[in-house]
Amino acid sequence: MSVSRTYRQKLSVAFDFPVVFTRDAFRASNPALHKAMTRLRERRVHRAAVFIDAGVARGRPNLARDVARYFRAHAKSIRLVATPQIVPGGESAKNDLSRVAAIMRRLLQWRLCRHSFVIVIGGGAVLDTVGFAASLVHRGLRLIRFPTTVLAQGDSGVGVKTAVNFGAGKNLVGTFAPPFAVINDEAFLDTLSDADWRGGVAEAFKVSIIKDAAFFRWLCANAARLRRRDPAAMRRLIRRSAELHLDHIRTSGDPFEFGRARPLDFGHWSAHKLESMSRYRVGHGQAVAIGLALDACYAARKGWLTERDCTAIHRGLGECGFTLWHSLLERKTADGKLEVLAGLRDFQEHLGGELYITFPKGIGRKFEVQEISAALVAACVRELKRAAT
Repeated sequence: MSVSRTYRQKLSVAFDFPVVFTRDAFRASNPALHKAMTRLRERRVHRAAVFIDAGVARGRPNLARDVARYFRAHAKSIRLVATPQIVPGGESAKNDLSRVAAIMRRLLQWRLCRHSFVIVIGGGAVLDTVGFAASLVHRGLRLIRFPTTVLAQGDSGVGVKTAVNFGAGKNLVGTFAPPFAVINDEAFLDTLSDADWRGGVAEAFKVSIIKDAAFFRWLCANAARLRRRDPAAMRRLIRRSAELHLDHIRTSGDPFEFGRARPLDFGHWSAHKLESMSRYRVGHGQAVAIGLALDACYAARKGWLTERDCTAIHRGLGECGFTLWHSLLERKTADGKLEVLAGLRDFQEHLGGELYITFPKGIGRKFEVQEISAALVAACVRELKRAAT
């Protein structure tokens, strides 16, 4: 008779990374990057590879030179393994796994070890693509992110995930890989397009609606300032949004999303589907704004939000410059169903086969539901269309 024996293994791994808010990080006198790279007080010259989003490089043509000068100024403790590399940016950068492989080959050719650094400067798509590659080489190199968009500085750039698109799916392939450090340099915001300036505002609305009523009221009251690119207003938005995202990751008890729900993806089930349906011509921030408007309408019809709160959400997003309607919302499949509803199935797959969607229950509070009425979603789509015409 055989006897089975079980050894119970439980591990706890601590992650610790600074998120620094600064300006002109590559000025030689700015200590932020040097301090982040040497914070473990290891006795070595730290080797680093730097990747720059092509769009950022166009907006700041001297950036690669400034990066190289910074490393020369601190050559006793940090050095570049190659000249800064320019890589494609935008959502299309995440649609081709060969780009990830190309970055991995460079990291291996430079013989980077697990104590070496990969520094990535760019929008969320480039942070994801380079971060994914870095997380795979030697099971993880030290990644330092320089988010350059509002969306990345206040949301994705301070998180613990990497991902690229695969097939028609948004973020289907990726890793949980906390960065070594994040440096939010507000100077990068100066050259953003209006669309990229606005994009992260939707994520700020998202997190405020489910976590911070006072922040939501501030966003609504300052929508005009945000739309006209007031730097002080945007600085406050980014810092509060980043704080709320970091607080959730640190205190939720589920930083790697093993549980049943993803509260920080409120409004995203339809947003991700809209992005893929449009072949990513609809940007993430714009798609999230539509997703928030749709879910706010749904919550109001279910009695989870008051009509006044729903109107405030719609008005606030609109006054920030978002359009809350897209014709793809009413596109139907061959069997007559709204195509966007397939986003619910995609979320269900992400969550291990069970559907849990986060909704607000009053501004500043949240809860999860397991069922979504297709008929009610269709009614909300019609409502958004009427409001836009």
